[in-house]
Amino acid sequence: MNLPSEPLHLPCYVAGKKINSSRFLTVRSPYDGREVGRVAMASAEDTAQAISSTRAEPELTRFQRSEILDRTRQLLDQRSEAFAQLITAESGLCVRETRYEVKRASDVLRFAAMEALRDDGQIFSCDISPNGKARKIFTQREPLSLIVAITPFNHPLNQVAHKLAPAIATGSPVILKPSEKTPLTALKFAELLFEAGLPASMLSVLLGATDEVAIPLAKDPRVELVTFTGSVAVGKLLAVTAGYKRLVLELGGNDPLIVLEDADLELAVRLAAEGSFRNSGQRCTAVKRILVQESIRAEFTERLVQLTQTYKCGNPADPETYVGTVIDEPSAIHLENLVKKAVASGAKVLCGGERRGALLAPTVISEVPRDSEMVVCESFGPLAPVMGVADLDDAIALANSTAYGLSAGVVTNNLALATKAIKKLRVGTVNINEVPGYRIENSPFGGVKDSGLGAKEGVIEAMKLMSTIKTFSLPW
Repeated sequence: MNLPSEPLHLPCYVAGKKINSSRFLTVRSPYDGREVGRVAMASAEDTAQAISSTRAEPELTRFQRSEILDRTRQLLDQRSEAFAQLITAESGLCVRETRYEVKRASDVLRFAAMEALRDDGQIFSCDISPNGKARKIFTQREPLSLIVAITPFNHPLNQVAHKLAPAIATGSPVILKPSEKTPLTALKFAELLFEAGLPASMLSVLLGATDEVAIPLAKDPRVELVTFTGSVAVGKLLAVTAGYKRLVLELGGNDPLIVLEDADLELAVRLAAEGSFRNSGQRCTAVKRILVQESIRAEFTERLVQLTQTYKCGNPADPETYVGTVIDEPSAIHLENLVKKAVASGAKVLCGGERRGALLAPTVISEVPRDSEMVVCESFGPLAPVMGVADLDDAIALANSTAYGLSAGVVTNNLALATKAIKKLRVGTVNINEVPGYRIENSPFGGVKDSGLGAKEGVIEAMKLMSTIKTFSLPW
């Protein structure tokens, strides 16, 4: 199957109804610049209408919510290749990655459908102390009145699924504001939900100017939760703007892969390459720093260069391509400049580094100074900076030295060292003998420091945040 041959023309939705607009956003392929689609832009009036008309359908039972989610999963599975090709077209990610992303989104829907059936209420007997009495206290979860979800460009399907599926499972209505860089996938996914039977009133999808869409959505007191995945700067602006309401902020990462001298080197090299280059390095949980114990650094680096040279970079529609484009040419230029700054400070480019438009070849860099911008800030692209460390204590200190605290990976066969790393690394997730970003779609996910406020996503945790607990008691 080829990339979409004709540009898509898609509307935004206010409570399931297509909006009329004279303004359009054109989406172009980062790889070749061709038009992939156009989206009708929402106005401030559309935003106000969405806030007032996006509402819950209280008659939806748990079973009905689960059915909607499972039907959506089935529809997505039937059209998986079309979705993969669309993601590739608008994001520049290689099709082997986008096919995997569709599978992950399918899992999100599967798990949300399962969790929608689960009654997580509790019962407390009150006669368990001398101060109690013969009553019972019960709890039940109730949906929020309105959720705003803002999603990024780097996983244009799975990030949307992670916001919408748990909300639907709880019965909470949502206004989705997808990234302007990859909106087509989100809108096609909304079509699937409506086709699967989601009541129109439960979902709005808006795309528009920040002061007409995102800011009014975040500020409105009728919105009970803002869930955002994206940059630290925007996340902190939303936190100030939103005021007194729930916030879930999944922000940046500067995730280290720590390789200790007892590690299986073949495994460590594969994890480093996959963690650095998958999704063109555009993941908050991508490997951003490779911290290797000095005694094995030379051999590790040589092997990493050899493996990296086998990663084909080019046309994202080619099934043989391992690394497609980053999201746009300015982003590629920024990454190229980070490499140049590191080299000026003494780093050495061992392979890669070539840029053509939005394509940046997977790049291995050694001798990177610890204060280099490349490793202090989040480098959102296919860069693999290798840094030497004396031991685990040195690696932990270096890993914890940045403003971020999302995930980390540690490659070791020593249980004592693994346990110490889990305890001492100030991050939301530590994976032993795996990349920092490994998870399944219903496990808790999130970070600390500038990576987030500690609130977790993943289907189960998201459903908790997208609902409230009501407590009541009865005299028998």
